[in-house]
Amino acid sequence: MAMAEIEVIGGGIFGLSVAYACLMRGARVRLIERADIGAGASGGVVGAMAPHTPDNWNDKKQFQFESLIASAEYWRGVDELSGMCSGYVSAGRIVPVMAEKDLPLAMARVQSAKGFWRGHAQWNVIPSGQFPGWEPASPTGYLIHDTLTAHIDPAAACQSLAKAVTVLGGQIVLGQFRGKGADATVICTGYQGILDLSAELGQSVGIGVKGQGLVLDHEARGLPQIFADALHIIPHANGTVAVGSTSERAFSDGNTTDGQLDDILVQARQLCPVLTGAAVLQRWAGVRPRARKRTPILGRHPLRKNTFIANGAFKIGFGVSVKVGEVMADLVLNGAADIPQKFTVEGNLA
Repeated sequence: MAMAEIEVIGGGIFGLSVAYACLMRGARVRLIERADIGAGASGGVVGAMAPHTPDNWNDKKQFQFESLIASAEYWRGVDELSGMCSGYVSAGRIVPVMAEKDLPLAMARVQSAKGFWRGHAQWNVIPSGQFPGWEPASPTGYLIHDTLTAHIDPAAACQSLAKAVTVLGGQIVLGQFRGKGADATVICTGYQGILDLSAELGQSVGIGVKGQGLVLDHEARGLPQIFADALHIIPHANGTVAVGSTSERAFSDGNTTDGQLDDILVQARQLCPVLTGAAVLQRWAGVRPRARKRTPILGRHPLRKNTFIANGAFKIGFGVSVKVGEVMADLVLNGAADIPQKFTVEGNLA
């Protein structure tokens, strides 16, 4: 589709990634956002880009892996175009092994990572004490340390990618709900888009899950992120530490923080005592789009001609965004793409 005109609805990470990929292929792109860039879940504070475990391999894990290993070069290119900083850092992750019964599986994954990650990264089991003052306590005396995990500053990354879109000649229109019409439309409207699609199809394709996170004034640049007790602790490139997040299916206000975030702060300081006394710089809440099968929803709209969907990022949006942009650009501009069947609307509902 030479010099196709593409309209992308939604200025979160999926919409921006699709717009960028289409522009890189020579299309004309107009991105429509009703509020502001990264106004929804993509404007959060945590930014974990962590892989699934390297075993029981499937299409979702492969898709995420390919996106993760492409991310360093991708975000370097975006930041060079924009002149801004996305905050992308590849510093790995540490996870305490909490029980002796978990050690054999953790060790087995050392070998499976060699096969599935193809030498791009490692999954190691290491003795505690290699990151003194930073690592959480491990009852077994061992930590999992993987080198594939990265992190990003979500709001800054969205701004950098938006600027790169305009540098490439794309148009960004804020404060509008609908576009003017184009050769093809890609709907990337997050939580609200999940609700809209469910209403249009007469059955649920997913839900919104509220998350809360916070930012602390603590310098830990260069250290790996921590994942312990279902909590992410991430040392960002700007000299702060992000902590999150909750997963709330029931909520009355998706954008307001509450006592659950206070509990997270207590938990983070127990896991990582060096954070005790660090000032809270920011509190954040937002609603993430979760598809029924916890996979991204990518593909053609089942009811509308020349209309496509990229949604359902949930907790892995930034980790899969590079690949999402690429496959959606392939589908929209070339008519075909390597998208797993389970990622389609129909596959998600099956």
